[in-house]
Amino acid sequence: MSAPATSLTTVNKIGLGLAALLGVADIASAFFPTPEGETGPPLGIVLLGGVLGVVTVVGVIWALRTRSRGAVRIVAAARIVSAITALPAFFVDIPTWLRLLAGFIVILTVVVVVMLLTPARRSELVLD
Repeated sequence: MSAPATSLTTVNKIGLGLAALLGVADIASAFFPTPEGETGPPLGIVLLGGVLGVVTVVGVIWALRTRSRGAVRIVAAARIVSAITALPAFFVDIPTWLRLLAGFIVILTVVVVVMLLTPARRSELVLD
């Protein structure tokens, strides 16, 4: 049994769009693993990111087609797990630009998750 369909707010839709972009970036990164001898995420993390990217993109499409809050929650969960995989970047010796990129992605993910999980205000429910 799936969650009942509800209307998505503009904030939810923008969050889904940003989540889709993050998902596509995760998928693309899976095709460019860290070369041998260079600094970057291990192959397992890159591949996990690719899988989470696919889950995100499929979830976004599902959420937009069915307006399912369950699909939105799956997208949010996939983005949270993806952000968690970036956290070790803050505790290892890597180039500053990689640490800044990881920080940007984590902050963007927090913003996206908040946008995804923000419920409609009562006045928006009446208008929809």
